[in-house]
Amino acid sequence: MPSFLHVGCGPMSKAQTTRGFNTPDWGETRFDIDPAAKPDIVGTMTDMSAVASGSVEAIFSSHNIEHLYPHEVPVALAEFRRVLTPDGFAVITCPDIQQVCFMVVEGRLNETVYQSDLGPIAPIDILYGHRAAMAAGNLYMAHRTAFTLQTLNDTLWDAGFGQVFVSRRRTHLDLWAVAAKTKVGTAAMQALAAQHIPA
Repeated sequence: MPSFLHVGCGPMSKAQTTRGFNTPDWGETRFDIDPAAKPDIVGTMTDMSAVASGSVEAIFSSHNIEHLYPHEVPVALAEFRRVLTPDGFAVITCPDIQQVCFMVVEGRLNETVYQSDLGPIAPIDILYGHRAAMAAGNLYMAHRTAFTLQTLNDTLWDAGFGQVFVSRRRTHLDLWAVAAKTKVGTAAMQALAAQHIPA
């Protein structure tokens, strides 16, 4: 059975990942910096030494890379590539800072954009981190960098991934990417995107 590493899982499990991963065909290993999340492996994106090189077929990382400092992002993505099998791939989603900034320019900094499992989310939460979680002491939730569609694409190519597909969901203010460790061809990337990127 292929296995995916659920990076920065928090309290979530396979059911909260993607259509493609949420099947009996995929095994899941939960990985998080916070022991309170009760992951299978405690660690950071910049030091995944507890995960063997080439040991997972895929990675799912939802709203994690924006918690890194900019100089840490290439380190984390190098770790992602290291732990993937040669034909592995990563699914990454993060806020779309360009769309968020449009809302800030319109004076909507504190306006609720959507309801999450953590409560209402406003542009200020997307810019700096979820206020309620940080107020409760969870400073892991602070945001330290951001991406546009173009910069996410460029960052993944610069990290050495062999093929990259990126998209945005304007209604959710988020970006989605599938990054294959090696070049797999257009048809294969389109198939991965269909399985793992929500409409």
